[in-house]
Amino acid sequence: MIATMMDVPLSLNHLLERAGTLFPTQEILSRLPDKSIRRHTFAQYYRRTRALASALQKLGVQKGERVATLSWNHHAHLECYFGIPAAGAVMHTLNLRLSPAEIGAIAVNARDRVLIVDDILLPLYRQIAPLHAFDKVIVYPFSGAPVPPEFLDYEQLLAAADPDGFVYAEHTEDDPVAMCYTSGTTGSAKGVVYSHRSTVLHTLVGCLADCWCLKSTDVVLPVTPMFHANAWGMPYGAIMQGAKLVFPGPHLHPDDLLDLMTAQPPTLSLGVPTIWLGLIQTYDAAQTTQPGRWKLPTGMRSMVGGAAVPEALIRAFAKHGIWLMQGWGMTETSPLATASYPKFDVANAPEPERFRRMSLAGVPVPLVELRLRTDDGTDAPWDGKTVGEIQVRGPFITGSYHEVPVTDDKFAPDGWLRTGDVAAMEAEGYVRITDRTKDLIKSGGEWISSVDLENALMAHPAVAEAAVIAIPDVKWSERPLACVVLKPGAEVTPAALGEHLLAHHFAKWQLPERYEFIDAVPRTSTGKFYKLKLREMFPA
Repeated sequence: MIATMMDVPLSLNHLLERAGTLFPTQEILSRLPDKSIRRHTFAQYYRRTRALASALQKLGVQKGERVATLSWNHHAHLECYFGIPAAGAVMHTLNLRLSPAEIGAIAVNARDRVLIVDDILLPLYRQIAPLHAFDKVIVYPFSGAPVPPEFLDYEQLLAAADPDGFVYAEHTEDDPVAMCYTSGTTGSAKGVVYSHRSTVLHTLVGCLADCWCLKSTDVVLPVTPMFHANAWGMPYGAIMQGAKLVFPGPHLHPDDLLDLMTAQPPTLSLGVPTIWLGLIQTYDAAQTTQPGRWKLPTGMRSMVGGAAVPEALIRAFAKHGIWLMQGWGMTETSPLATASYPKFDVANAPEPERFRRMSLAGVPVPLVELRLRTDDGTDAPWDGKTVGEIQVRGPFITGSYHEVPVTDDKFAPDGWLRTGDVAAMEAEGYVRITDRTKDLIKSGGEWISSVDLENALMAHPAVAEAAVIAIPDVKWSERPLACVVLKPGAEVTPAALGEHLLAHHFAKWQLPERYEFIDAVPRTSTGKFYKLKLREMFPA
């Protein structure tokens, strides 16, 4: 017996056609460099995206060639998300927060042929240009200024193209559509290449009710940069579901985001914890100095990822009727791999337990298999205590890196991805990430979780941020050092922080050996705490 279902390939082109056909009057708003708003309907977006694909083909871009983007979050970048693969090419989002040398090296490794760049980022491009020669550079006039004559003008290319006569490049569902590079904080950056199939499956999973719960009635604010892991997949989901999009452009300061959220209240947003931490601190401070200036969007849902989300931050937003849902994933996982939602068996638990669950990394999303491997090669039991390295596999999990041999330190012998994150699994299936393998602190033969210490420290009313690293110790091998950023005008002593941690049920031997009060925690290009820099600052 054989199945009778049609063999129709999964394709991003279907999502684009669906958007243009079913949601023509829906809107895409983009905040420009001068903070004005540019509006497009989905019908306009659909034609512009097809025009971009047609223009790329006329420029001679061939199937499988890389077209890089160096752009902020706006409608033209969204056009690249679908227009580049529609032409048969592969979109490669370059991380503009990296150094010019790093960006150039990544462009060389990817063999990027064409670059689409915002005009306000041309100074950065000119630093990259000596490192990698793009065949063609297309400038999007984000600021509205004339495009320098030595470059191709994005808008002129679209105006001269034929969106009606455009024909999609032939493809299979396993053909590549996009690529991103890992952060490279523990070695050289490595490319991850996504396919039509993996991207569509990831989008379908992301839109489920217990993940994004994305609907056509939503207003989506993607604060996560579109050059970071495909903005966690949300642009694909919004186009598929016909949701309104509000892009912040380059304006990511808390004041700017609060202005935008007040003028265009989102129902769904996404960003790293540092964004929401700065936002709520700015909002709370303004209640004394500028009451009524901003209004938080009560009822908004927010997917937060990229780093552990402190329970104190979740509670701070919950007071305003805003739900922060933590997700965990990596560039290698497309990236959504777990989501922390209230499962049926904990939905009616007492409030302290519900908040505790919300601060965990969550349960594996559908189609993702997850296991915790201990040092002896066995699977850790689901007891909430035994830790192991998170290993995952699934149809939108990478099985290799771009032109890099598969090695045992990155992939298990049976093909599972070794994430480098260490966690425990609770009986109900919730993942509690305790550290990166390189950040675990082993003191006197016992493990101390830097993440647990950080979350508890950030629950102190005087603390804005805290990062914990290991320092060498003659007697105990390693001891924790806490790097603490205080809120403006706040004061606290190390002894008071120690008492605070004891009240959070840490044992005395787990407390930091010393505290360093610093102005800011250094961050990676994706907003995570850059502990390598902290270890360089405090080597002993």
